[in-house]
Amino acid sequence: MNSSSTPPTPSMIDPARPVLCFGEMLWDDLPSGRRPGGAPMNVAIHLHRLGRPSLPASAVGDDPDGRGLLGFLSTHGVPAAAVAIHPRLPTGLVRARIDARGNAAYTIEPDAAWDEISIEGAALAAAPRAAALVFGSLAQRSPANRAALQRLRAALPADALLVFDTNLRPPHDDLILVRTLARGVHLLKVNHEEAARLAGGPAEALEANARALAAATGAPILCLTAGPDGAGLLHHGIWHREPGRPIQVADTVGAGDAFLAALTHGLLAGLPPAESLARACRLGEEVASRPGAVPENLPPSAATGTVPP
Repeated sequence: MNSSSTPPTPSMIDPARPVLCFGEMLWDDLPSGRRPGGAPMNVAIHLHRLGRPSLPASAVGDDPDGRGLLGFLSTHGVPAAAVAIHPRLPTGLVRARIDARGNAAYTIEPDAAWDEISIEGAALAAAPRAAALVFGSLAQRSPANRAALQRLRAALPADALLVFDTNLRPPHDDLILVRTLARGVHLLKVNHEEAARLAGGPAEALEANARALAAATGAPILCLTAGPDGAGLLHHGIWHREPGRPIQVADTVGAGDAFLAALTHGLLAGLPPAESLARACRLGEEVASRPGAVPENLPPSAATGTVPP
């Protein structure tokens, strides 16, 4: 198992090696209609767009919704070889409500196919050459997925980057479980409100909360996002801060997933931490300014962290 708290040297990682994205695939039921969703799938699609091979490891039902998600991956050029078709449980569904500021609140349906992800086959076969494993806390609500994640972690090469994205949405917000999952990861991403709950400090104290979480978990890289106020990155004890830029928010669904994809891609590519953080903020902002988690026609500046003249 790759359990060392020292992350790999990104410049040594072959850019052809894939990133495994373990967790939920589902439909977001939004006021504007239903859209494919699930953080790991969104991260995988954005990684693919950025030029990093990705492989979502998930499960869908043997139903029209499941086939729709498989088709969605195919449309975006992302392989579905590690997405199992569950013979009994339905494809996942999340009901999202968007407030006047574009923020989303979610109701996550229980007993979905992604609660029992089988990693036999493509996922386990890809693990020994993976550049990174990205996972979140939501899919860890089931014992079956916790066991599957441990098997994937054990199969990773020593230089793989372990990336943990917390997702504290009631009732799936077990702080003890999150702290347990964070042990041994290299990059821990939390939003500022989650950081306050986990670290005990005020939500606006990004750096202090990041340092407290680093001390508590041993993670060498901590990223705290703060919505329109940008994000901060604690990278081996050095604090980097990137402010947000004014945008017209369409909705925030998937913005954090795009951010994480860009940050992971930048770190794997060996970019300086501050540049990786800036690129992540720019991509997250572009996604938040458009409807949907993986909007089309994003400008090239979203991937490079630059701003058009």
